[in-house]
Amino acid sequence: MTINIINKSAHQLPHYETIASAGMDLRANIDEPVTLQPLERTIIKTGLFIALPVGYEAQVRPRSGLAAKKGITVLNAPGTVDADYRGEIGVILVNLSNEAFTIENGERVAQLVIAKHERAEWVAVDELSETSRGEGGFGSTGVK
Repeated sequence: MTINIINKSAHQLPHYETIASAGMDLRANIDEPVTLQPLERTIIKTGLFIALPVGYEAQVRPRSGLAAKKGITVLNAPGTVDADYRGEIGVILVNLSNEAFTIENGERVAQLVIAKHERAEWVAVDELSETSRGEGGFGSTGVK
C-alpha cells in the first residue's frame, strides 16, 4: 500500500528495518534535548504528517528496547492516528524509571504500525448468547 506523507523533519522517512518488521521507527524532531524526569510525560513531535486511507489507522507503539532498558514508553499505547487526521504525529512519552532520561533530536522514540480496522454497527438486544466463560474476566481463566 502507499501512504502520502509530508516530512518536515531533517530525518529520513520511517522505514522497515527488516523484511518481517511490523513497525517503523519514529524519530524525535525537536529543537533541543528534552529531559524527562521520573514519572514525567511529554509529547515529542516527529515532523511527520500522513494521509491514511479510510479503513486504516497508524498505531504509535513503544520501542521494546527503550521500554526494557530505560523505562521509557508510550503512555497511551497504542496511540491511534486516524485516517482523517492531518496534523503532525506526536508521541506521548512517559518515564517510568527512577532516573531522568534525555531525548535527543533524531532519537528513535516509538514505532508506527499501519493496521486495517473494521467499523462496528451496534445491534441492541435483550440478551447475549451463552459461552462457557460467561461473565468471568480479570484473571478468571487462571494464571498458569
